[in-house]
Amino acid sequence: MANKQNKDFNAMLNNNKDMPKVQIIADEKSIEKYGGNRMYFAPPADYDRVMKKVPWGKVITVGYIRDYFAKVNNADFTDPITAGIFISIVAWASEQKSDDKTPYWRTLKSDGELNPKYPGGIEAQKEKLEAEGHTVILRGRSDIKYYMKDYLDSLYQL
Repeated sequence: MANKQNKDFNAMLNNNKDMPKVQIIADEKSIEKYGGNRMYFAPPADYDRVMKKVPWGKVITVGYIRDYFAKVNNADFTDPITAGIFISIVAWASEQKSDDKTPYWRTLKSDGELNPKYPGGIEAQKEKLEAEGHTVILRGRSDIKYYMKDYLDSLYQL
C-alpha cells in the first residue's frame, strides 16, 4: 500500500463497507475455480478478530481463514481479493496501535509463505516467527520466496 505513513489503518479496520454479505456470482470461471457461486465478504474487523485468536507458537493461513468464514456463513468461498487487502490492513493497523496489537505475523500466505506486504516486510515477519521457535526457509531459484518450515504442524484450528 502506497503512502502507508499517511493512512489511518485503524479507521479502515473499523469501516465495514456494507459487510458482511454474501453475493451470488455468475462468472463461470470463478464458479469453477472456487467451487460455487455464493461468495462471502467479511469486514476487516472480522479478520482482526480471527488473527488475534492465534496464540504464541501457532500460525494460520489466509486460505484457512477464508475457508472458515465461508463455512460459518453458509457460502461456497470467501472473496480472495478483499481477504488479502483486509489482512494487510489488520497488520498495518496493529503497527499504528500502542496497545491491543494483533499478532499479524502469525498469518501466512498459502503454503506457509511469508507476506512481503506486512510492516517491515519479510525480514520483520521472519524475525518474529523465529522468535516464537519457527524455522523459515527459502524456496526457488530465480523467484526466491520465504516459507515457514512445517507450518502445518503449527496450524491453529479455529
